[in-house]
Amino acid sequence: MPRVKKSVPSRARRKKYLKLAQGYRGGRRRLYRSAREAVERSLAYAYRDRKVRKREFRSLWITRINAALRPLGMSYSKFIGGLKKADIILDRKVLADLAVFQPQSFAHIAELSRQAL
Repeated sequence: MPRVKKSVPSRARRKKYLKLAQGYRGGRRRLYRSAREAVERSLAYAYRDRKVRKREFRSLWITRINAALRPLGMSYSKFIGGLKKADIILDRKVLADLAVFQPQSFAHIAELSRQAL
């Protein structure tokens, strides 16, 4: 059986983790085992939080829409129900953007929603 030299692949594997751990503090940057654990944990958090970011933005948009509707004498749930009845297809991201940057247009959409109820 031929002799297998592992040094090149194993060094490459270690270098990969140490490269990903650049910018970490202390042994997490220098020591392979600590670096690998920190990098694997950070990659897991990054994967999870890419999903969480979407949830958080949707929540922010709903809060902004609701805050813009309250002075108009309307609640978020009634507004969304009215939009569905009026066949107005705008997502929450666009509605929140209108509420912040174009309040007159948003007020007009709210009025259309109110009429549909």
